[in-house]
Amino acid sequence: MATDYDAPFKKDEDSSEDSIEELKGRRNDNASPSVDEDEAEAAEGFELPGADLSNEELSVTVLPRQVDEFTCGSCFLVKHRSQIDHVEGKLIICKECSGD
Repeated sequence: MATDYDAPFKKDEDSSEDSIEELKGRRNDNASPSVDEDEAEAAEGFELPGADLSNEELSVTVLPRQVDEFTCGSCFLVKHRSQIDHVEGKLIICKECSGD
């Protein structure tokens, strides 16, 4: 049997099409206006400012300042020696702070 590839795909039983208004109405009927979410579960992931963290342990390894690093005298951050902009007396100032 030969197949006509140019023939319409729909069959006679599919010819009853819904109007756009009917489709929009169905979409709005199925949509839920509120989300069912347990507020207690959602709040567990948030930490409030000033929360008591005395029982928490530090999970980051802190290394001392390395030989090729310095502490900026302005922002007090530890930076690599390549970030030195200038020296003011005994204070070493980084490139980011020299623009201030």
